Amino acid sequence: MTRLGMAIDLRTCIACHACTVACKVNNNLPAGTIYNRVQTEGGAYLDTAAGTYPNDIQRVKRPVSCQHCSNPACVNVCPTGASHVLENGIVAIDTDACIGCKSCIQACPYDVRVVYDEEPAYFVDHALGDWDAPAHVVKTADKCGFCASRLERGEVPACMDLCPGGARYWGDLDDPESEISKFLAENTWERYLEEAGTEPNCYYVVA
Repeated sequence: MTRLGMAIDLRTCIACHACTVACKVNNNLPAGTIYNRVQTEGGAYLDTAAGTYPNDIQRVKRPVSCQHCSNPACVNVCPTGASHVLENGIVAIDTDACIGCKSCIQACPYDVRVVYDEEPAYFVDHALGDWDAPAHVVKTADKCGFCASRLERGEVPACMDLCPGGARYWGDLDDPESEISKFLAENTWERYLEEAGTEPNCYYVVA
């Protein structure tokens, strides 16, 4: 049994958005779509500090994408089975089965899904990124798939490749010898919105 997951070290993450850019380009994402956002707690805009000027300012950052949960709310409410969990733990979408009802968007507590009401638009007139990046289909749910096509080639998700702080760790959470398992065992971690009961497989190391 394999359960793939990711850990992000918030001590070394500098909120530079390299993960966001790598993900967007390699997955040839449509205009306005971001799978991997760096969330800050000061407001709705990027890199917004929290607190009161001048003595209580801090920038709390958290990269957020699909958490590939073990008990995914999106799968539980999908009426057609289009949202499902693969044998390796990745939460995937069968675009042929998806009817674009948006139930998964309403159920997901992480706000990481989108449905294109119209044919997706792009910034350039040719595809970018990986040659086998997934298609983005109108009237169909879309989200991070942990770069499944890259995994099949023995590579890591695109968001890891450009991280200048080396803040991301990856691997099989059920293998105690994997990179991610060893990293989590040595550090204090938390999971985002764990109270939602989704059992996310993305971890944030805070100490």
